[in-house]
Amino acid sequence: MDTQLKKFSNPLYTASGCPRASVKLKQLKTLWFNTGTLCNLACSHCYIESSPSNDRLEFIRLSQVQQFLDEIQRHDLGTEEIGLTGGEPFLNPDIIAIVGMILRRGFRLLILTNATRPMLKRQAGLLALQKRYGKQLTVRVSIDHFDAELHQQERGAKSWQPMLDGLCWLSDQGFTVHVAGRRLWGDDEQVLREGYAALFKRHNLKLDAFDKTALLLFPEITIAPDLPEITEECWQILNVDPDAMMCASSRMVVVRRGDRQPSVMACTLLAYDQQFNLGTSLVEAQGRVQLNHPHCASFCVLGGGTCSVG
Repeated sequence: MDTQLKKFSNPLYTASGCPRASVKLKQLKTLWFNTGTLCNLACSHCYIESSPSNDRLEFIRLSQVQQFLDEIQRHDLGTEEIGLTGGEPFLNPDIIAIVGMILRRGFRLLILTNATRPMLKRQAGLLALQKRYGKQLTVRVSIDHFDAELHQQERGAKSWQPMLDGLCWLSDQGFTVHVAGRRLWGDDEQVLREGYAALFKRHNLKLDAFDKTALLLFPEITIAPDLPEITEECWQILNVDPDAMMCASSRMVVVRRGDRQPSVMACTLLAYDQQFNLGTSLVEAQGRVQLNHPHCASFCVLGGGTCSVG
C-alpha cells in the first residue's frame, strides 16, 4: 500500500496509532463560495485543478448564495466576511449580482481573481459596486512570482501582461487590492517581498509588499512521503493554536456537478474529498474537522497558510 495513503487513511488515528488532531469550529467568521472550477487559465500547480475544461464544480447561482446568506442571518452566526474563489470567479454568469447581494447585506467581501480578461469584461458592474461600497470590497490578485517568466511558468505563456493590465486598472480605479504570491521556487521571504516591492513601485501601485495582509505569500502544498501526520500532541510540540486553523473559523460552499443542492466543505483546499463534506447547511457543518489529509499538515499546520483577510 502507498505510504502516503496508509498515513492518511483513518480519520481518528494516525498510522502510528496516535489520536489524530482535530479542529472545532469556534465561530464562522468567513464563508467561502466556490463560484465554479472553470478558469480561463490552466496553472501547473492549481490545488483545485481549475482549467477551461474542469466543471467538476458548477457555477454557483445567485439563489444558492442567497440561501446561505439567509441562514447566516437567521441563525445569527456572526459571519463577518464572505470570500469568492474558483476557478475564476468572473467567469460565473451571476458574479456581479452575487457581489452586489453580498455587499448590500453588509458583509466584507474578498474576491480571488487572476485579474485577466474575464474580470475586465465586468468593469462597468465592478466600478458601480466599488463606488457604492468602497472599502467593503477587496480584490486579491494572484501573482505567483514577481518575475514574469516564473509567473508564466506556472500560469502559461502570455499570462503576465493581461494580469498586470487588470491589476493596474484595479489600482487606478481605487479598489482595495491585495496580492497573493507563492513560495513555489524556494525564495527567502525577504527576497520575495523586496521583489514584489520593486514590481509595485515600477507600476505605481499603492501596495505595501511588507504588509503580510496586502501581500500574502502562500506555502506550497506537498504530499511528500515523509510528510508528518498531525496528532493531538502536535499542537503543544509545534506551539500552534488549533483556533488559528482555517477550519476553526471558515467553511466553503460548493456545487458539485450533478448534485441537486450545494454542499458545505470544511476547507477551501478540499473541494472534492467527501470526508470533508459536512452537509448541506451551515448549522449542520459546525462539527469538528479531523485533520486527515496531507493538505492539513503541509499548508495549514506546518505552513501556517490561511485564505482569509485576517
